[in-house]
Amino acid sequence: METPGAFGDARKCKCYAAKAASEPLEAWEIERRGVGARDVGIDIRWSGICHSDIHCARNEWFQGLFPLVPGHEIAGVVAAVGPEVTKFKAGDKVGVGVFVDSCRECDKCRQGREQYCLKGKVGTYGAKFPYPHCAEMGATTYGGYSQYIVCDESYALRIPDNLDLAASAPLLCAGITTWSPLMFYGAQANSKVAVAGLGGLGHMAVKFAVALGAHTTVLSRSEVKREEALGLLGAHAFVNTKTAKAEPDSFDLIIDTISADHDLDALLSLVKPDGGNLCLVGLPPDKISVKPFSFVGQRKILSGSCIGGIKETQDMLDFCGRHNITCLVEKINARQINMAFDRAVDSDVKYRFVIDASSF
Repeated sequence: METPGAFGDARKCKCYAAKAASEPLEAWEIERRGVGARDVGIDIRWSGICHSDIHCARNEWFQGLFPLVPGHEIAGVVAAVGPEVTKFKAGDKVGVGVFVDSCRECDKCRQGREQYCLKGKVGTYGAKFPYPHCAEMGATTYGGYSQYIVCDESYALRIPDNLDLAASAPLLCAGITTWSPLMFYGAQANSKVAVAGLGGLGHMAVKFAVALGAHTTVLSRSEVKREEALGLLGAHAFVNTKTAKAEPDSFDLIIDTISADHDLDALLSLVKPDGGNLCLVGLPPDKISVKPFSFVGQRKILSGSCIGGIKETQDMLDFCGRHNITCLVEKINARQINMAFDRAVDSDVKYRFVIDASSF
């Protein structure tokens, strides 16, 4: 890997890209901008494979910008900083998540909820830099399946020193996606929380809920996950939904991480009346179906949640540092990315693939 040049120098780096939606990812080369006054240049060490990377690379959600370099679960080490940077120094462990900029002016940005930017957040990949303050206004964003990235310090995140970088990478999406609804809906000690589905998102939701002191139940159709849920992850109960039923009207909050079609009415029957909440964080491919009587009659809540803002994501990482929480990962090299995409679609991973950036 090249050593970054002096302040302001652009840098070429190797990556993996989908040249078109119908093609597998392959080796490519991009040029990253020079490190600007408030930028950090980051040597990427690990990049997680999120299911949304697969959807975007295969054009399954919307028309993408190709060539596409996916990756928004990025963990690395600061290689260079601009002269006005105050948050980071060379050698710091850092992460980059789902977005790398926003308008910085709207009410949502000023509130620290940049994920809801009224003019549009700038995705870490597959987007354009649209704002006058952007150093590369009009250029396409390229993600973390690469050796190196440059990011404004305001959109980079500090990874606690005690956390393993490979196992921390998925915290930048899978972590914040499950942390945010737990925080927003007030999960705490003595809350009764259930997690539906035990994959990349689900196992993080379990870890967080347990660490918060909530009584945590895993709802899964796979009996083979019982031992890991109760042992390794520390859940208090496990219900095989193929063969048993959880107690009706019993949970304060269910974090639903399932990305396939499933029975929402059955899950709604498990949350408490008067405010019990079924929160969707998984994304089934088609329209969801639910009967109004499943939530109207007892004032139950059907909600959704996605990622968090920069401050909330940093709070999550700091919590992970205090409680030694990371993701369970399977490490791969760049040549295994297409295989990993197929295995992820088949749910054949415990629980997140991370790519060794030295292999690009």
